[in-house]
Amino acid sequence: MEQFMTPEFWFAVGQIIMIDILLGGDNAVVIALACRKLPPAQRTKGILWGTAGAIILRVILIFFALQLLAIPFLKIVGALLLVWIGVKLLVPEHEDEHAKIEGSDKLWGAVKTVIVADLVMSVDNVIAIAGAAETAGGDHTMPLVIFGLIVSIPIIVWGSQLVIKLMDRFPVIITLGAMLLGWIAGSMIVTDPALVDPATMPSIPKVVVTDYIKYGAGIAGALLVLVLGKILVARQKSGSGEPA
Repeated sequence: MEQFMTPEFWFAVGQIIMIDILLGGDNAVVIALACRKLPPAQRTKGILWGTAGAIILRVILIFFALQLLAIPFLKIVGALLLVWIGVKLLVPEHEDEHAKIEGSDKLWGAVKTVIVADLVMSVDNVIAIAGAAETAGGDHTMPLVIFGLIVSIPIIVWGSQLVIKLMDRFPVIITLGAMLLGWIAGSMIVTDPALVDPATMPSIPKVVVTDYIKYGAGIAGALLVLVLGKILVARQKSGSGEPA
């Protein structure tokens, strides 16, 4: 129980909630589109069951992701993916990925659509949450993941409009979220088993991970995402003729 009272635990919960809001904002759109053809009396049931199914599926995926992070070099691969995801957050999207989502006039058809769509769209979310939980969660990573998801999914589903308005009004929220992914990526790299475990691939020089190294790597990852994002945005604007 003491583990759940530590600042590190609540910091990790905050990370998971922020990641899920930033990367899971599409969930509300998916649920709305999938349930739009249901009769009004069944719409709430479709939203609730679809959300519950999405949460359960996300927990299962993150459990397997956490197991995979124990394999040498996979943390490094995951960290590079997180850097890419963070940079993508900073670069405006022009495509509408939701146009292909079909609504259903049957309750379980709508629920199935929500779950399948969430599965397809949640890869980035799963990697980011697994990384945050693994680097900050200690021995309670799965309770941490479940608690963070339970808190954040209702925020996304019922507070999505408020979240979107806040992000539009304060773009710094998205920038900070992207840098958070870079922070997690840097922290993941320096804790990869191939770099820290003497028993894993002994021929590779090992790193003694101190707090300074971990925080330094996190800061470097955050700055890398910010710089790459700014460069790509500037290129995008110069290519379209807009002032950079």
